[in-house]
Amino acid sequence: MYGLVNKAIQDLVCSRFGKDKWQEIKQKAEINVDMFVSMEGYPDDVTHRLVKAASEVLELSPQAIMQAFGEFWVEYTSTEGYGEMMDMFGDTLPEFLENLDNLHSRVGVSFPKLQPPSFETVEIEDDSLNLQYYSDREGLSPMVVGLVKGLGKKFQTEVDITQTQSRDTGADCDEFLVKYKQQ
Repeated sequence: MYGLVNKAIQDLVCSRFGKDKWQEIKQKAEINVDMFVSMEGYPDDVTHRLVKAASEVLELSPQAIMQAFGEFWVEYTSTEGYGEMMDMFGDTLPEFLENLDNLHSRVGVSFPKLQPPSFETVEIEDDSLNLQYYSDREGLSPMVVGLVKGLGKKFQTEVDITQTQSRDTGADCDEFLVKYKQQ
């Protein structure tokens, strides 16, 4: 994963729990990097070790950490120079979710080694959709829940998201039922 992800984890921990907790997490994860470089690639294992250590140090489940990170990621990337680009891919939550693959293609121009997930949306009713999430990476479905909740805040939309199928149980993809109501 790119350093931008690990830097965001660091910023999340420091802003909510303090720099001392971040140092404790880095030590527990055996990460000897003083500063993550946003545009540099790091092994996925670094991110997984940070999440595992954060879970232990903060006494939160890895799923809770990943969900909180997903919500934080929306705000973080908006303030780290990607806000204008995000604005180009939708004016509403469903429109933005429908354009996630296009967004990742655009981001791939700046991050040539990016291995993004893929998303498909299927509208069920005027106020709900199925979001299908395909990824080569394991354990990130809680982050999707957080991302959708964070996007709900961005678009001032009340969101209820429930995972309806999981790759962990043999499905081809993780799938979520997203109910939304514009505020």
